[in-house]
Amino acid sequence: MQAPLIGINGAGIGGLAAAIGLLRAGFRVRVYEQAAQFARVGADINLTPNAVRALDGLGVGDALRQSAAQPSHRISRMWDSGEETSRLEMALTAQTKYGAPQLTMHRADLLQALEQAVPAESIALGKKLVSFDAPADGQPGPIRLAFADGTHDDVDVLIGADGIHSVVRTGLFGPESPEFTGVVAYRAVVPADKLDGVPNLGAFTKWWGPTPSSQIVTFPLNLGRDIFVFATTPQDTWTLESWTAPGDVHELRAMYADYHPEARALLDACDSVLKSALYVRDPLPQWSRDRVSLLGDASHPMMPFMAQGAGMAIEDAVVLSRHLAAVGPSADVSTLAAALARYEASRRERTARVQIGSRGNQWLKEGGNADWVYEYDAWQVPLAV
Repeated sequence: MQAPLIGINGAGIGGLAAAIGLLRAGFRVRVYEQAAQFARVGADINLTPNAVRALDGLGVGDALRQSAAQPSHRISRMWDSGEETSRLEMALTAQTKYGAPQLTMHRADLLQALEQAVPAESIALGKKLVSFDAPADGQPGPIRLAFADGTHDDVDVLIGADGIHSVVRTGLFGPESPEFTGVVAYRAVVPADKLDGVPNLGAFTKWWGPTPSSQIVTFPLNLGRDIFVFATTPQDTWTLESWTAPGDVHELRAMYADYHPEARALLDACDSVLKSALYVRDPLPQWSRDRVSLLGDASHPMMPFMAQGAGMAIEDAVVLSRHLAAVGPSADVSTLAAALARYEASRRERTARVQIGSRGNQWLKEGGNADWVYEYDAWQVPLAV
């Protein structure tokens, strides 16, 4: 008998990580990606030790270390005075304490490492899912997928790793109504050699603004050769939720004109910037229904203030693969459905806590405990039973 076929909608970070874990567990996997080809898109990715340890277990950590920077510290500074309110050692200290460092890199480098660990025959490009039809709860039979190109496919389990506008989530629970926060985010990458004299370029630094919605975050990329700049500020006139829309660099600088000179120097060095509106979503009370489930932003999209969106998706992928590995590739449909329910139970409390904490944007402002986030080991945490 063939192993069950696990369909994963979305070849992003969480979807590819899940594919690696499930293939290792002996399942057949097919990842459906709407893009016709993989491209080098996005800007930054900040992987804290909990995420790096999970990726190490998937076998991709060594590849990531070839291009990533390892921030020396996580520093909090006040927007006006420049006063440091907390400084947490990372780098070798994080490796010793948490079993993995913090890695910051171009998002495309992470995606490339994940792509290379998934056989090409397990990825179907140019497949935009428009709907799916699953048997009634507990009933046998395939889950039928329908794609925008008119084709169909059948899978035994469907995982929605398709982001904040998840087709799978909508198919399970209906359309959502996210709330615009009135906050926009700007992103830019600056060569480090343009920032001569700006301190702490090798650290993850967060400039805390006059309100929880105003901040500037910087950290190194590309072995420290580039510096990523991420800034948020209140603005209720821009509502486009896209990470690829261009912004106005002059507007960016004007928004932070009252910030400390060292913070303004970072913005003065930006030649171009991307801009996105930030929307808030409440934790879902349910992720799974029978043999269909969600992971990552499809189930718990987050504000960016704890830098845990990708980390939670990677943790989801590992815990999902562990639950399905526990029942094995000879499991029947009812056993697979029960494994998905246990996966959700294993993850829901932690992801909700991070989701709510990210919304509040107070974590580590004046020190505090990072251990509950960074010490989590997706490969060792007890699984729900």
